[in-house]
Amino acid sequence: MRIVSGMRPTGRLHLGHLVGVIENWKKLQEEHDCFFFVADWHALTTKFDEHEDLKANRIDLVKTWLACGIDKSTIFIQSDIKEHAELYLVLNMITPLSWLERNPTYKDAMQQEEYKKKNNAGFLTYPVLQTADIILYDAELVPIGEDQRPHLELAREIVRHFHFLYKTEIFVEPKELLTKFPKLPGLDGRKMSKSYNNSIYLDDSEKEIADKVRKAKTDPARIKKTDPGHPEVCTVFDYHKIFNSDEVAEIEASCRAGTIGCVACKKRCAEKINEVVAPIREKREHLKDEEILDIIEAGNSKAREIASKKMAEINEIIF
Repeated sequence: MRIVSGMRPTGRLHLGHLVGVIENWKKLQEEHDCFFFVADWHALTTKFDEHEDLKANRIDLVKTWLACGIDKSTIFIQSDIKEHAELYLVLNMITPLSWLERNPTYKDAMQQEEYKKKNNAGFLTYPVLQTADIILYDAELVPIGEDQRPHLELAREIVRHFHFLYKTEIFVEPKELLTKFPKLPGLDGRKMSKSYNNSIYLDDSEKEIADKVRKAKTDPARIKKTDPGHPEVCTVFDYHKIFNSDEVAEIEASCRAGTIGCVACKKRCAEKINEVVAPIREKREHLKDEEILDIIEAGNSKAREIASKKMAEINEIIF
């Protein structure tokens, strides 16, 4: 089945991206026809005034994908396929404003000052662009988390509305591929995010990883090494559960018994994280920009062929 998903090029990728999205993509590409795109137009919906690094970020994003093993999928740049914008324009013409204003993500964002200041037409209508991204390629499945279900339902509503207006069945109604995205906390216990400065990046050096984990939030009630620990409130233990599954039971028992100190626990955690990051870091270093550009161009060519054919069929129906 065909799957379409994208990621905004807003900066370096961290461990949260790896466990939350990329590992899932790696599995999907083994069984499905996957199209993964750099969503640079989507980045402009909230980063329109921070575009200086956008071009470099696009290449860096693809480099990290490839280094992580996304190598059996069609990879392309959204803005290189102009049919995305063309279909977005068409769909905007038929999408009721009330559908967009009731979008839970938009309503929640409008309660936050940072988004109120950047409220623009693109942010309001980004679900329409998402719909165009998906249906342009007849995507049958879209990997999403539970909180994104309203977005995909809106896409289906837009598809049904188009079909009703133009007496056609040209689009595939996309279905959600519900995925449990593991939530990885940042070093301070909050969501791992570049804006919080609490991330471990996929291109961090071994020393950088060790230094960051050493400063990670742990059990505040544990003062001495011999004090019984509470792993359930420790950020480092969360990392052990994901990156050190073979030893996590022993780590938990030792922590609760007060037989392993936080320094030793963090050292073991950093080593395990580095075992995951090291191959990605090494492959990134060996990937050349020319090689990456060739892969992007091949993906662009395949995506453009499908998108242009689909858009021609859409225009024939409308005009």
